[in-house]
Amino acid sequence: MKEALKHLDMVIDLRQEKKVRHKMKDIIVIVFMALLANADEWVAMEIFAKEHELFLREYLELPYGIPSHDTIERVFAIVSPEFLIKFKDEWNKMLNSDEGEKIRKILAIDGKTERGNGNKNQKANHIVGAVDENGLSLSEKLVDEKSNEIKAVPELLDSLNIAGHIVTADAMSCQTEIVAKIKKKRADYMIALKGNQGTLHEDVKLYFGDHELLKKCEYHKTSEKARGGLELREYWQTDNISWLPQLKQWRGLKSIVMTRNTVIKDGKETSETRYFISSLALKAQDAARAIRRHWMVESYHWHLDVTFREDKNRTLEKQAAFNLGIMRRLALNVLKIVDLGKKPLSVRMKRFSIGTNPEKHLTAILCL
Repeated sequence: MKEALKHLDMVIDLRQEKKVRHKMKDIIVIVFMALLANADEWVAMEIFAKEHELFLREYLELPYGIPSHDTIERVFAIVSPEFLIKFKDEWNKMLNSDEGEKIRKILAIDGKTERGNGNKNQKANHIVGAVDENGLSLSEKLVDEKSNEIKAVPELLDSLNIAGHIVTADAMSCQTEIVAKIKKKRADYMIALKGNQGTLHEDVKLYFGDHELLKKCEYHKTSEKARGGLELREYWQTDNISWLPQLKQWRGLKSIVMTRNTVIKDGKETSETRYFISSLALKAQDAARAIRRHWMVESYHWHLDVTFREDKNRTLEKQAAFNLGIMRRLALNVLKIVDLGKKPLSVRMKRFSIGTNPEKHLTAILCL
């Protein structure tokens, strides 16, 4: 994977040349390696680099030694997010290089707020991203606030090759423009439905509330042990939608779906019912797969907060915070794929292991 580092040679440095001491490429690699090695804050990244300077010099020039944490942060406020996303794409290509056959993937779209970036004077960054069902971050867009997520999703979709795949999203993305964009790019969709689209949610809810109609739906059920209890997942899907007043507004709409998740634990039973619109043809098992795999994006966000402590990072400069978020996602992608030994490790333990011996583990990662 050393080839991916060569991509950094193309980075455009907008700083005044006479005042530049530390190369932008060097700083980007320091942040990337430090994140893999369990460093989350700018100060920790500087300490990591100083402790392992001789090792870093095998890959970097470092003409004036290790930059300070302030310099690292300032540079990350300058570097182009689009460039870092392309750098991440280069790694993703290699991480997915063993996929021989064409697989119809689930691509989950969702937003996440960098809470540490906000304070009483500014709203925190909100990032809309796409995660595939293997748990790899594909791309992301920065928006000013959560309400602007609707405008960012079509731009995000334009940056991705989604043809032939299934795009899943929460109710925020249940918009006719987003559905049209997905179909225009020759993909299918499974999108959660709530009360943000006039009477559509209520109409679908009333349909599935009719027991006679429910009996005619395609049905699929799974059960599994979860969190010390039993979790039952039920799916009803129908393509009987010609009655929908809004049908013509939703490009490619072929079916509607209802799910009911029931958890039985300690003698108590709780259930949640949700509704979806979809361009998928009638096959409840396929619908169930799309809905179930959307949880991968929630798992990804959990890793960013718990494993990388993203919400605790107090970087207030907007672009620096966003760029650091891109690099976190790249590091997480790598950690999900690499094996550091014979015994499987969690992502958190992989970071810990790399931090104990960066020379050994980072060399192995770069030689994959």
